[in-house]
Amino acid sequence: MIPYPQIDPVLIHAGPIKVRWYGLMYVIGFIAAYFVLRSQIRRKPIGLDQEGIYDFLSSAAFGVILGGRLGYVLFYNLSYYVSHPLEVFAVWEGGMSFHGGFIGVLIAGWLFTRKRGIPFMDLADLAVLPVPIALFMGRIGNFINGELFGRETDVPWCMEFPMGGPICRHPSELYEAGMEGVLLFLLLFFLSRRNLPKGVVFWSFIGGYGVFRTIGEFFRQPDIQIGFLFDGITMGQLLSVPMAILGIGMAIRAYRVPSEGPSGLPPTQI
Repeated sequence: MIPYPQIDPVLIHAGPIKVRWYGLMYVIGFIAAYFVLRSQIRRKPIGLDQEGIYDFLSSAAFGVILGGRLGYVLFYNLSYYVSHPLEVFAVWEGGMSFHGGFIGVLIAGWLFTRKRGIPFMDLADLAVLPVPIALFMGRIGNFINGELFGRETDVPWCMEFPMGGPICRHPSELYEAGMEGVLLFLLLFFLSRRNLPKGVVFWSFIGGYGVFRTIGEFFRQPDIQIGFLFDGITMGQLLSVPMAILGIGMAIRAYRVPSEGPSGLPPTQI
């Protein structure tokens, strides 16, 4: 067993003001997203200047917060929020869903590209690269908070989480940080450096996240208010398996049916 590091979830105490590690991770994630996206657009210009990047990230942040919160309410704890409707707005108390946040970003991105006259997939292929960085930071924040811990196990690196009782558990937050963060970023970075047809990188992100999240759920303790849905399946897997199937299928389709480039030839032949 490895001792769980006792890290105060609150980084800075200043009277009534508290700066939490989890919130800081979101900030770092968005800062990293700005620099990565700016680098991407310099390599592959799509008609978006620095101000446009700020505007897009502002829209994406709004989509993450609104979609993530609504996704958590609908997918993970609807009965509670029906009885306590005002608690829906208490975002600072926790409760965000990646799947809901991703849908929120997709909607925000679609509206942004429509307003700017930019093809949605041009931006999507570039914008997904920094997402695993934000996911990595978020999982580290979960670990510091001692939340979303894993199932009971006897592996040598198991930990006893403060909110998990005197049970040695998988540090599943770190597993997910490695898969959804590090591995997914390396996959997308490799693909982004190749001259691939439009949509391959975007759909690879969706498929890759779906696969890694599905695997991670086998080690993660299900949400207490939901538990297992059926045959050991969790809500996270129910939402992620369709992502894996759709993403992989669409990535293969996009690769086999490339869009035309400026010369009328597929991008791989320009």
